[in-house]
Amino acid sequence: MSTERNVLDPLEIAETWCRAGRKVALATVIETWGSAPRPVGSHLVIDDEGNFQGSVSGGCVEGAVIAEAMEIIELGAPKILEFGVADETAWRVGLSCGGRIRVYVERIEG
Repeated sequence: MSTERNVLDPLEIAETWCRAGRKVALATVIETWGSAPRPVGSHLVIDDEGNFQGSVSGGCVEGAVIAEAMEIIELGAPKILEFGVADETAWRVGLSCGGRIRVYVERIEG
């Protein structure tokens, strides 16, 4: 029995984009607590034009990760981002489910 993958692998996309000369960042879920939309190891790849593929959470959290990734692409310094209900930004970025996530965002060199 074969299974067809309908979702493109963000790591393969990152490699393809880098080979094409695009500036790229990779966001990876590195830790979760409680109710989290995506498991540890989930990826989101972002280019310097704001194109993205994959998922690290959903909703406004991904918007915040993409915004940070754009800065990381430009400046090069990686960051660990944390989103959770204890954080006053949790409601603003849409992680009001009671969980917390940590996301590592790094620039990928081609």
